Amino acid sequence: MTVIQNTRGSNSFDPAHNTAKSKQWFARAQSVLAGGISSSARSVTTGELPYPLYMDHGCGSHITDVDGNTFIDYLLSYGSLILGHAPEVVTTAVCDQMAQGSMFGTCNTVEVGLARLICESVPCADLVRYANSGSEAICGAIRAARGFTGRSRVLKFEGHYHGWVDVLAVSNRPNAFQTGALTNPSSHPHSRGIPAGVVEDVVICPWNHPEILLSILDKYEGQFAAIIAEPIVANNACTMPDPGFLELLRNEATRRGIILIFDEIVTGFRLSIGGAQQHFGVTPDIAVFSKALGGGTPLSAFAGKAEVMNLVASNQIKHGGTYNGNPMCAAAGRAVIEALLSENLLERMEARGQHLMEAIRRAASDFCVPCIVQGTGTMFQVVFTPDGRPIRHYRDLLSADTDSYARFRQGLLLRGIHANSSGSACWFLSSAHTDDDIAYTAEMIHAAMGDLR
Repeated sequence: MTVIQNTRGSNSFDPAHNTAKSKQWFARAQSVLAGGISSSARSVTTGELPYPLYMDHGCGSHITDVDGNTFIDYLLSYGSLILGHAPEVVTTAVCDQMAQGSMFGTCNTVEVGLARLICESVPCADLVRYANSGSEAICGAIRAARGFTGRSRVLKFEGHYHGWVDVLAVSNRPNAFQTGALTNPSSHPHSRGIPAGVVEDVVICPWNHPEILLSILDKYEGQFAAIIAEPIVANNACTMPDPGFLELLRNEATRRGIILIFDEIVTGFRLSIGGAQQHFGVTPDIAVFSKALGGGTPLSAFAGKAEVMNLVASNQIKHGGTYNGNPMCAAAGRAVIEALLSENLLERMEARGQHLMEAIRRAASDFCVPCIVQGTGTMFQVVFTPDGRPIRHYRDLLSADTDSYARFRQGLLLRGIHANSSGSACWFLSSAHTDDDIAYTAEMIHAAMGDLR
C-alpha cells in the first residue's frame, strides 16, 4: 500500500510535491465549478494544503487519489459506503440493472422489492416513498407531517442537521453569538437566501434538556406539526441521547398529537438493520433514510405509519420526482440490505470500530491529551475538549479545541488514514475494513496523537 509518508518518519514527505495533480485539478475546477466544488461541505483545505485531494478510485476500505497516494478510508462518502468501495454485490446489481435500463419514469418491480425489505426491517415502516437525497426525503417527511396535522411549526434541536434545503436549514451550526439563551434558543438561518417566514416556523430546542423541551412544547401547544431529531447527532460529534430522552420525545409527541420524525439518514441500516429506532427501542411516526440505504448510489426514502402515509398514498399530500425509485438505485439498495441481512456484518463492524475508539482513548491517555470519543463502533467521533467530558448538546462543542482535531486529522492523513476533515462529524466503519486495517490504523492513531504533545 502506497501511503502519504509521515514527515517524522524515515521518508521525508513534501505535501505540495506528492499532491501536485490534485493542485492542478483544483485550478481547473475553479474555472468551471462555483468555488471549484460541488458541495459546501467540500469547501475545506487538506491541512496545510490550500486545495482538496482529488480521488481517482476506491476498492474495499481504500481510496487512491490522482497522485497515487492510497489511504484507508473512514469517511466512506459520509457513511454511505457501508459495504466499502465498489463492493461486488452492489456493482453487479447496478450493472445488471443498467443492462435492462437505468430508469423508465414508470413503476418498476425493483422498487417494490426494496420497499418490502425496508418495511420488514424498520419498525415504523408501514409504507415507503423514495427520493434521491436526504434533503429531498426530509422535505417529504415534513410535508407529510404538516399535511396530516394541519399545523406548520416544527420543533428542531440545536445543532442537528437535516439537509441544506430551506425547510430545516436553521441553527445547524450557529456560533456563540447566534445561539441565544439556552432556555429560549434563537432560530438562525444556516445561509443567506433562506426566507424569514421559513425560519419563523422552526422552533429550536437544546438536545438532552427535558425541562426546556417541555417548556417549549407548552409555549407552542397545538402549533407543532412535527418534532424532528437525529437520534444520534451524527453531524455534531456523534452526540448520544441521554437515557430516557428519546422515550420522552415519543411520549410527548403522542400526548400532544405531534408527528415524531427520526432523521435516520446516517443511522439507518448502520446502527442496526432497523436503525436507531430498533437500537433504542423507540419507534417514530416517520423516519428518513439515505446514506447506507443506497450503498453509494443517490437513493433516499421516508417511511412511516400507515395512518400518516395514507395521505401520501391517496395523493392528498403531493410528492413526486422523476428519479424516485429508479430501478438502478433500487437494485443497489436491495443488494445492500440483503448483504446486511445475510451475514453478520454489522456486529463485526461494531467490534472493529470499538477497537478504534479504545485505541484513541489509550493514545490520548498515554500522551495526556484531553478528549472524548463518543458514538458507536460503526460511527463515532473524537472531540478535543478541555475536560474530556462527553458532549451532551450542541453548545458543549463551542469550547472544543478544533485546532487539535485538525492537527490530529492531518497527522493521520500523512500516515495514510483518511477521516472526516470536520472536527464535529463522524468516522465511519464499513464491512470492508479488515483486522489488518484496524491494527494499522490503531498504530497510526497513537503516532498522530503523539504529535499533539
